[in-house]
Formats: sequence, structure tokens, C-alpha cells
Amino acid sequence: MSDSKPFQQKPSDPISGDRFSDDWIARYEESHKDPVNRLFHTFGIPMIVLSIPLWLIAPFMRGFWKIAVGLFLTGWVFQFVGHAFEGRPPEFFKDWRFLFVGLRWWLKSRRSASLSLLSQPLKPRLFR
Repeated sequence: MSDSKPFQQKPSDPISGDRFSDDWIARYEESHKDPVNRLFHTFGIPMIVLSIPLWLIAPFMRGFWKIAVGLFLTGWVFQFVGHAFEGRPPEFFKDWRFLFVGLRWWLKSRRSASLSLLSQPLKPRLFR
């Protein structure tokens, strides 16, 4: 009797383990259902991500570190305020690997939003 799996197994690695990207995102979405939390994450995640490369520029531009720190801290405040509305702690409290899933979730949600806009027919407003 063969041991059939619903999908092909990937080799285990320290970040994703045996989970596929969609599995991680699905679990992440389970703790991000509140619309206010999702809104805060929609702004907070890119702020954090943008702050990281800005740290590389900061040593070459006087006072620029303040922008990087401001974005980083504000982004994290947004994350925790969002989870206060959700009433659940962030997933990375249980598993540190979820720190890397937020960006994937954000990219997927932006891609979905873009595709839904592109799939709608253009209606000129001039003749309404």
C-alpha cells in the first residue's frame, strides 16, 4: 500500500520546514481576519520592509537613520495595534518563521487586488 500525499513533499529546510508557501499564508490569514488588523498590516508590513534597506543608506546621509527608525517602529506599532483589534497575538510569538510570512501575505494580497482591478472592464465615466 503506497503512502499517498495530497501534494509533493519538498525537502525540509530550517525556514519553511515541510510546509509550502500557500500553507504558511493560509495559517497566517487565519489570525488576520479582522478588517482593521488587515488594514494596519497592509501599511505596517511595507513600512518595516522599506526601513531595512534604508539602514544601508543611513550611514551615507546625515540624519537619514531617523527615517529608517521611524518607519521600522511605526510599522511594528501598526502590527501590534492591528492584533489588538484582532484579539489574537501575532503568529511569530508561536513560531519565529512567521516573521517571513507577513511579506509573502502582503505581496499575495496586493497581487490579488491588482488582478481584480485589471479583470474589471473599463467603463468611461464621461457619458454616464
